[in-house]
Amino acid sequence: MPAEVVVQRAVTELRLPKPVPRTSPAEDFTQVVHVPTWMWVERDGWGPVSETAEVEGVRVTATAMPRKAVWQIGDGHSVVCRGPGTPWAEGFDAGASSPDCGHTYRRSSTAEPDGKFRAKVTVTWDVAWRGAGQAGTVPGMAMTAELRLAVDEVQAVVSA
Repeated sequence: MPAEVVVQRAVTELRLPKPVPRTSPAEDFTQVVHVPTWMWVERDGWGPVSETAEVEGVRVTATAMPRKAVWQIGDGHSVVCRGPGTPWAEGFDAGASSPDCGHTYRRSSTAEPDGKFRAKVTVTWDVAWRGAGQAGTVPGMAMTAELRLAVDEVQAVVSA
């Protein structure tokens, strides 16, 4: 039995988690033009995933590792994050940009269908396999999730 057949089976049987995207402000709240939006994917879906397949005595283990998260944020821009991103938490400056995965919208989403940008995050996985005295890689497997983000402008009124 050629190792390639067993590799294909192990890779096919990998159950990569669908990313769970999060933002701050949260998806249910309105993002604000010119105020940083923090973006991340849940960490429990960011780690190695392995599967072993065996056919006619040939055993191969495939291990997938997430490499990057690419956010298409709906306004024509994209953000490449080399990790899952940092969740915003109490204690962070509300006006500060994310240290590793964020975007600042420059226009509102009011002209979009339902008044929201259609955003998505794609996590790219690289798979390393080992078995039958051989090893190799399968690059670029991907899982995608979508979200809808309302972005609006805030106007200040100064009165004397």
